[in-house]
Parts: sequence; C-alpha cells; structure tokens
Amino acid sequence: HGSITVVNWDSQDQKHFSRNLMCPTTGLSYPEPEPNSFSFNSPKGACPHCDGLGSVRELSLNKVVLNPRLSLRDGALAPLGTYKASWIFQQLEHIGWRYGYTLETPWKDIPEEGRNAIMHGCNEDFTHTQKAAGISRKISIKYEGLKPFIEAQGREGSKSIQRWADEYLDDGICSHCEGGRLKPESLMFRISGKSIAEVAGIPLYELAAWLEGVHQSLPPAQQRIGGEILKELSTRVGFLNDVGLSYLSLSRSARTLSGGEAQRIRLATQIGSQLVNVLYILDEPSIGLHPRDNDRLIRSLERLRDLGNSVVVVEHDEELMRHADHIVDMGPRAGIHGGRVVAEGTYAELIASNSLTAQYLRGDLRVSEPREPRAGNGKLMRLLGATGRNLQGVDLELPLGKLLVVTGVSGSGKSTLINKTLHPAIAGPLQGLLDKPEPFEKLEGLEHLDKIIAVDQNPIGRNPRSNPSTYTGVFNEIRKLFSELPEAKIRGYAPGRFSFNVKGGRCETCEGGGMRVIEMNFLPDVHVPCETCQGRRFNRETLEVRYKGHSISDVLNMSIEEAMKFFEAVPRIYRVLLTLNSIGLGYITLGQSATTLSGGEAQRIKLATELSKRSTGQTLYLLDEPTTGLHFDDVKVLMDGLHRLVDQGNTVLVIEHNLDVIHQADHIVDLGPDGGAGGGLIVATGTPSEVAASPESITGRYLAEYINRLKR
Repeated sequence: HGSITVVNWDSQDQKHFSRNLMCPTTGLSYPEPEPNSFSFNSPKGACPHCDGLGSVRELSLNKVVLNPRLSLRDGALAPLGTYKASWIFQQLEHIGWRYGYTLETPWKDIPEEGRNAIMHGCNEDFTHTQKAAGISRKISIKYEGLKPFIEAQGREGSKSIQRWADEYLDDGICSHCEGGRLKPESLMFRISGKSIAEVAGIPLYELAAWLEGVHQSLPPAQQRIGGEILKELSTRVGFLNDVGLSYLSLSRSARTLSGGEAQRIRLATQIGSQLVNVLYILDEPSIGLHPRDNDRLIRSLERLRDLGNSVVVVEHDEELMRHADHIVDMGPRAGIHGGRVVAEGTYAELIASNSLTAQYLRGDLRVSEPREPRAGNGKLMRLLGATGRNLQGVDLELPLGKLLVVTGVSGSGKSTLINKTLHPAIAGPLQGLLDKPEPFEKLEGLEHLDKIIAVDQNPIGRNPRSNPSTYTGVFNEIRKLFSELPEAKIRGYAPGRFSFNVKGGRCETCEGGGMRVIEMNFLPDVHVPCETCQGRRFNRETLEVRYKGHSISDVLNMSIEEAMKFFEAVPRIYRVLLTLNSIGLGYITLGQSATTLSGGEAQRIKLATELSKRSTGQTLYLLDEPTTGLHFDDVKVLMDGLHRLVDQGNTVLVIEHNLDVIHQADHIVDLGPDGGAGGGLIVATGTPSEVAASPESITGRYLAEYINRLKR
C-alpha cells in the first residue's frame, strides 16, 4: 500500500515511511485532500449518516405529547389519538403490565422505563398475573416503538404519509458528525487547531480576527501560498460584517435566516462582485437590525449606488428614508384602501406632502407620546444564573404589571435569554410544555403568573383552511347564528352544517377547501378553484340558508369592516370584530386563508384574540420584534393593543430594536455590550430616561438622540 516500516535490529526502534498520508501511531491512512473533501455537498466530504445536512429528522416529544396530564386512553400521544380497540393500544396495555401503568395513567406519571418502551420499542417475553382472577399468562411483546415507526414513515412513506409523519418530526443533530456535516477524516484536518466545521461555527466578527491571526502565524513560504486566499476570505467576511451580520456564523442554515438576513447576505455578495449598471431590489433589509447596525447597512447601500447601480428599497425605517435620493409613498391606507402613489420625491418633498407617512416624519403624528412609566403591581420575577450560549451568568429581574422591553445589539443574547431560557422555564411548570430551557440556576416569582403566551409572527395555521374567523373563534358564533335561522330550523341544520371542515354542509368535491389541489410530484402543488362550488366551499342546500340576504359563504368573503356593520346587532360577534378592527385589520376578510396573511397580520390576529378574552391579569405575553414589516401607523395601533393588555393587569415583554417601542417601555433591560462572545451581559436597566443616560449602553446612546428629537 505504499508503506514500509524499518526496524532497528539492536534497539527494536521502528520508523514508518509512507507514500500516503498516514498516522505512524495508529496506522490510519487518508486519501490526498481535495476541495471536495471539505464540501458537505459532495459524496467525497459529506457525512454518510446525515448526507451532509448535519441534522436528521427525528421524533419530537413536544409534538407527540401535547398535554402530559392526559392518559393514553384520552389521547396523550397525538399520533394515536384517543383509545380505539386496535392492535397498537393492546400492545401499549401489555407494555403497561410489564412496566406498571394502565391506559388511564397520565403520561407524566408513567414510569420512565415505560415511556422509553412506548417511544423506542419493546421486544420481550414475560409472565403477567391478573390479581383479581389469580391467573398467570405468558405475554410476548414485539412492538417497534413510536419513534422508529414515525421516523421510518417520514423517510420511506408515500407523499401523504410523509406529510403526516412530518407533523411529529424535528431536526436533531446528527450523532455521527455532531453537526459538522463532514466525514470524520475531513474533520481531522486542522488549521490553527480548528477543523473546518469549527471555523464555520465562529461568529463572523470573531472570524475576521481569526483569519488575521492565521495569516500572521504562517511561515513566509506558506504565506506566499495561502496569503491571497486569506486576503480574499477576509474581504468577503468584511462585507458580511459591514451589512450588519457580524453575529452570524458561516454554518448557519439558510432556512433559519430571516428574510432581512438572507437579503443582506445577497447584498454583501453583490458589493463584492463590483458589478455596475444593475438594478437591485431589496425588501425591508433593515429587519431585525439594531440602530448601530442599521448605520452600517445604509453605508453598504450607498456604496452599491456609488458603484453606478440603482437600488430600490421597500422600507419603513426612518433613517433609510432620510438617506434616500428619491421616495415613493404608497397608500393612503392598507389593503382595499391602498394601492395608489400618494407622494413622491426627495425626503424634503415627501415631508412637505400630506401623506400619512409624511405626517409621522414631520412629527404631526407620533407613534410614541411622552408618558410616565407605570408603577406595576409591585411583584417581581427573577431568572438567576442564565448561562445558555453566550449568556454570562445573567441575573434577570422583571417587575410585573408593566410593559417590559429587552434591547441590545444583534447577537447580544436577547433571544437566548427570553425565548430559549425564560419562556420554556415558565411554560414547563405552568402549562406542561416540554421544551428544555437553556441552563440557569433558579427561577423566582412563578406564583405571580397563571400562564405565558408567545404572540409571534408565525402563521395562524399551516393550511389554507385556517382563517381569521376560525382562529379568533368568531366563526363558531356565526355558525350558531345561521343554525338559529327559521330556514335552518325547518331543515334541521345544526351549527356543524355551516362548517367547511365537516361533512354534510360542505362541498364534498373540494372537501370545503374551495380549491382543488393538483399534485405535481416533483413540482409544487397547484391550487385551482373547485369546479363544483366555484370556490364557495359549501353545497347548494347550505348556501340557500341566508341571513339578511347573505349566505355563509358571502359572510366569509366580507371584510372585517363590512362584517362589523352586518353583525352590528349581534353583540357576541360584533365584540370580536370590533377588536380586530381596532388593531388595524379592518381590511382583511373573515375567510382569508392563513397562508396569505403577512407575519404582522398574523401577529395582530393573535393579539386581537387575546384582547377579546376575559383577562385574569396574571398573564405574561412575549413578543419577539413585533414591529417587523410595520408602518409607523401600524406600530402605533400595535402598541395601543399592547398597552391595553398591560392596563388589564398583565405583563407584556417585547424584544425590540425599534426606538418608537423602546421609548414607550415602563422598564428596559439592555443586553450587550456587543454581540456574540462580546455580549451576554445586562449593561443597563430602568426607565427609558435612565437607560438613555447610561454611558455603557449602545442602545442608550441612540435612545437619548431619539428623546432629544421628540423634544424639538
């Protein structure tokens, strides 16, 4: 094999010589490395277990066990549902005989060995004695386990079965490459003590310094070989840092990036390409950026323009507008009330107009008015010793009954502290949710809360059937109203008759969807209107029942504003519609598919649902950057809704960069001082004026400028 060992006869010392790359200690040899050896997209480099993904689809206990207080009979395991006289439940009962539980035992009380057998499988023989009859019988269990079964269906089942299995699967780290995505031999090559996977995991702001250190540590001969490569790498990393992505790492999966982050990566690529005479279109590139990072983004856009290109940006950010050469303002309002150019020109020409945007820019209208911070209810919640990811033993103290805002530069640890530590730490004991929090020492003050609710921008439903009326529950009241009409009573129609999810009243051709799905195999599915009901979702008999001359389908096609007038005399329906309209959603329709709603619209629907509930005054609401994609006027409406929640005695905690929101806080927690390893500390807390006066806080510096502008 091109190797030889020379043995000294007298001393018995051995020396190994090889024409290949070989370790003399272990005898392992490696093929000559090529660029493909370090690519997870190539069979030469990819980990064979996860095919270079670094993750495998595996069963998520949180998706399988939605409520650990339920028993197996009552549906503790979501994929199985409630009890049925089937083979699977017989096997679960036999496993219970072996491990000491019954089908009536709550999941949380089943012994750990029993839960492991249910999830991972059981293959054994044992003797079971029925105490009442004193009869012993031999039981043979050959049970595959829920985990291997669902994971296999996710890989090998038909398309519809894979969709079913995917509801219960999550991405887990590959146990073979530990997320490195490459073969073990590829991960053994190191530069300055780091494998390529470790280098890819370094935050970009640290990577720039590491590359410089590598360059300086190389001997002159190697510098001549690697110098140009290192220079090119440093330049590209510099572009990424300049567009506000210094907290990311090269290994970050593309699907976990926000739209703004993905755009800024493409922007950095274009700056590096040095192209000219190109039209660039960017949709809200400032999403998720701290004001400090926003300044860098603006400089990058100006650099792209100065190369001889045209840059079109869709934005709500005031600073970007101030730096624009030409502005086009659309309006005058949203949805059916918009769609027109209401003003255009330079920034000076825009603010001289009477558009809604101009009124906010001039200061005629304001998102945030000066106000005294609330005193709160005097109760505190403390999270002590948080050390997840880059957090450095953070002690978080939250006064309850207030509007709380967590701030900090990008990558400072805000999401880790709130979403990955505080939220699961509270939701576990209060609501039985099983997400494991990042490490912390102690949680105090839990007795002051009865629940925690995350009001995020995720869709209100994952399929086209979900819509604002079903999510808020108002459709149940509308169906009841239709079932109480004389025509419905004569025909014997119950509320279920007016549901597009139940057989009887719906169109069976499209099963109440209003659309037919045409599977295209290797292409995305195509949705076309149902040829039977013409998209109206219900059959002819159901549509013949009318309230004020309108069918149930007509009602679903009404905007919130139209429906408010239509149901003005029905308080139980009107109250929910009024709440939806009050937070700026009057233009959307009751039956608008959840898949067509923006993140901001979905978030406000969730907020309206909470506002229309009877308040306990002991709820903690979490919102992560709720102003994403919102105009000044939308932010004002959103903040009015959040203030209403706090005025009901609840606590609202917002992670935000928007100074209009930060200024309205009763209490601010500012993390920093920088991102990544340079962050993870609380640098300032208190009212907006107190944080603005903090010399250590970068956020405070921008907040002070904002407060001074308001005073002018």
